[in-house]
Amino acid sequence: MADKRVKNPKGVKLDHISKIYQDPKTGKDFYAVHDVALDIAPGSFVTLLGPSGCGKTTTLRMIAGFESPDEGEIYLGGEPINALTPNKRDTAMVFQSYALFPHYNVFDNVAYGLRLRKVPKDEIRQRVKDILALVELSGMEQRMTNQLSGGQQQRVALARALVVEPGVLLFDEPLSNLDAKLRVQMRTEIRRIQQALGITAIYVTHDQSEAMSISDQIILMKGGVIAQMGSPTEIYYHPVSEFVADFIGECNFLKGCAAFCQNGQVQVQLPVGTAAVATEKIYAPGAECEIVVRPEAIRIADEGMLPCKVELSCFMGSYQNYHVRVGDTLVKITDNCPVNKKIYSVGDNAYISFEPVCAHLL
Repeated sequence: MADKRVKNPKGVKLDHISKIYQDPKTGKDFYAVHDVALDIAPGSFVTLLGPSGCGKTTTLRMIAGFESPDEGEIYLGGEPINALTPNKRDTAMVFQSYALFPHYNVFDNVAYGLRLRKVPKDEIRQRVKDILALVELSGMEQRMTNQLSGGQQQRVALARALVVEPGVLLFDEPLSNLDAKLRVQMRTEIRRIQQALGITAIYVTHDQSEAMSISDQIILMKGGVIAQMGSPTEIYYHPVSEFVADFIGECNFLKGCAAFCQNGQVQVQLPVGTAAVATEKIYAPGAECEIVVRPEAIRIADEGMLPCKVELSCFMGSYQNYHVRVGDTLVKITDNCPVNKKIYSVGDNAYISFEPVCAHLL
């Protein structure tokens, strides 16, 4: 299995699904998930991202069959699955807690699902061997799970899910229990294995850097609904709301009014000057708008677009971190590779600039 792709990766369609719970304090019903509709292509890696309570885990559990939608239908490979129990669905889940059997060794943990399916012993042996090679645990078949590190236990959990060759692989915050360095290593491994097998993966996390690094598509949720979905690049550079912009990385917001549109740009009048932003939209003169610009897109110099005053200047090695005041607005700047550049000190007056294509209008 280490050098072949999944036989039948399946797409997932959520057709306006909702989940209603009752608030234990008030006794009133509320939507944990409300009217979520999306199509997940076979073989893609999709991440459900958002803060606690946004509905991402409930959505995943409905796909897995641990929860039932109160409204709408879920389709797996074109087939409706609302009525199917979890074990009847062509899915496998990798849990946050690993959920390994402590009295089984690595081989028996991975082989468990195959034995339930009455797979012949010789085939079980070969498939477990292949999948352990894929997750780089060859030679550890006889180890007990309590003798493994957290990262190794997560690899066993991943192997156990993959060995049954599911049409869709589900991840419920699988890296939450690992330290920061190991999280980065394991998310890279998960993406490598998913791409090697061509399996459909749906991943839940609240960590935006994790979502950005592994996803083909991100579904950002807030209050039980989809705030935005798109590629990591689309969501980062073209957020549809202040919530999305602020949740995905750091952002600066400059409020102003459209002065005029020309050549695919809007000139925005700010309290301290004018800034150009590239956009396909047409803004009427005087229309209120808000510029979204990332810290790394801003330059600081002796001359430029908007005057500012430096309030913080901190050397971070690979970049100089500035906080500057532009009118009444605090603006964060990440000045990459500051060697041989002029370093501004607290209290200095300067100017900030950014390219029109590097900013976005809300």
